[in-house]
Amino acid sequence: MARVQLVIPDADKDRYVHQARREGMSLSAWLRAAARDRLEKQKNSSKRMSVDELHEFWKLCDSRKGPEREPDWEEHLKVINASRMSGFTNT
Repeated sequence: MARVQLVIPDADKDRYVHQARREGMSLSAWLRAAARDRLEKQKNSSKRMSVDELHEFWKLCDSRKGPEREPDWEEHLKVINASRMSGFTNT
């Protein structure tokens, strides 16, 4: 088993030790468990779609009813500016 040296502020170490004891673990075991949990969360949150899944996703998006085309940027700006001006008076 490898040994790792960790430099952390004393206050953090005290908090980690306190929490580890509350969970019935040594500091070393608690830090290993925390690292495993973080890696597992990262693994689950970064699942990527395969190329085939992406093609299916885009087919599904294209099959939905909606406008025939996406408005261009100038059209978006007109809507944004009209919305901004709707609350103003011309005085």
